[in-house]
Amino acid sequence: MKNALKILLISMLIWSCNAEPRPISYGKDNCHHCKMKLMDPVHGAEVVTQKGKIFIFDDVNCLMSFLESDEVNQEDIKHILVADYTKPESLTDATVAFYLKSDKFKTPMASNIIAFSDYKTLESYKSEHGGVYLAWGELVTQFK
Repeated sequence: MKNALKILLISMLIWSCNAEPRPISYGKDNCHHCKMKLMDPVHGAEVVTQKGKIFIFDDVNCLMSFLESDEVNQEDIKHILVADYTKPESLTDATVAFYLKSDKFKTPMASNIIAFSDYKTLESYKSEHGGVYLAWGELVTQFK
């Protein structure tokens, strides 16, 4: 009985230290920054710390405001993820994603920025809707 309890406690400890992303629960999760409920599965972002704490955001605006704040040190962040506009509910690494900004894109907090996991798809959307391509560094600079 004592061994089973030890195994259970060790398992819980290992599980609680999981620093991996989790899917956003649209319709349930609220944005950490603006507190708005996430509803549209083509928008959203997630930050995961080294210790496994997860912060959810409804728009690039809120994500960038959080990253600029002193709430979490940059070295404590393990993952920064954004929703892929063409793959609802799918998250991709924000630092290598491709961003398109256009007034034609209506986003939850009016950033007018959508993200893609591949450049070819961004180019297709850009030729159809116009807009300006932004890489991660340009995005970060734009929100400073």
